[in-house]
Amino acid sequence: MDRRGRKLRFTAVAVLVVLALTGFSTSRGHGHGHSSGHGSGGGCSSSSQDHDSSSSSSSGGTSGSRYHDYDDDDDDDYTSGTSGGSSSSAPSTTTLRDATVKLLSCASQNQPYATVEITNPNATGGRFTVAVDFLDAGSDRLAKQTAQQYVAGNETTTVRVDLSGSAAAEVDHCEPEPYAPAA
Repeated sequence: MDRRGRKLRFTAVAVLVVLALTGFSTSRGHGHGHSSGHGSGGGCSSSSQDHDSSSSSSSGGTSGSRYHDYDDDDDDDYTSGTSGGSSSSAPSTTTLRDATVKLLSCASQNQPYATVEITNPNATGGRFTVAVDFLDAGSDRLAKQTAQQYVAGNETTTVRVDLSGSAAAEVDHCEPEPYAPAA
């Protein structure tokens, strides 16, 4: 009797392992009636049930597959619409290289702005921020001003960087940042 009891227990454990590996539940049916054909009772099998469609997928086993977590009391369904690689939903953005800046003219009392030339080295257009330091005769900074300008791909555009207030009369020279980052 003891040997027969061991065989019965071993057979019961083997059946439970097989059922767990195939995705069937023996007593944990939640009775929610999911669209994938699960009934309210656990342990029943039907040829129309789709417990794991990864074997029919041709692209990495994830395209359109449905996964049901039988060991979770929340009874959640997860649907994956990705195929093979990354499942990142963030759109890819192209990073623009900084534009180059060249000073054309500095501010003066009669012209309270600096004029700079911005060259876009990218094939696509973008908005760039140029910065100019307005300096006095001792090279002390009177002000630092910025301006944004759209520049078409592989083009050069001229932009004014305004200097407000009375500081324009004290400006001796200007120093633009050599590169203008994309805004």
